[in-house]
Amino acid sequence: MNLFSVGQALGFLSFGLGISTFYQKNDRQLKLLMLIFNINHLLHYLLLGSLISAVAAALSALRTFASIHTQSKRVAWVFISLAVVLGVFVAEDTSQMWPIVGTVIGTYCMFVLKGIAMRVGFLIGAACWLVNNIMVGSIGGTLLEATLIMTNITTIYRMHRESVI
Repeated sequence: MNLFSVGQALGFLSFGLGISTFYQKNDRQLKLLMLIFNINHLLHYLLLGSLISAVAAALSALRTFASIHTQSKRVAWVFISLAVVLGVFVAEDTSQMWPIVGTVIGTYCMFVLKGIAMRVGFLIGAACWLVNNIMVGSIGGTLLEATLIMTNITTIYRMHRESVI
């Protein structure tokens, strides 16, 4: 693996974008940054040669865009169904389903949940993506998900503390 490839460089860019995304307390700002992040991640995974991860990132970008404009549970179920179908079609074996599971969780969070509950869901989804990134050799992606787990915990704490005060 070439540690200094363009694909890995985009992974490090995703690292920065991801930190910025999940540090947002405003749901709309979080979704706008997440859209940019997902597009960058799509390119990152294509360059690393992980088609299933790229498909999941593309679906994540589309669902994030849709979630900015609607909170429809029907739209969520369309994206969840599409993710499962594409995942089954594209994945070579069940071990490649981690990004699909992460995308399904993220989709549910985007359309159905808000505030702290949305971020708890993102925390679980980040764990799925962490496993995927380790498996595909994404250095920036692995650092990102490990950091996002901690960032989400911090943001959840901040949001909870502000709601109690």
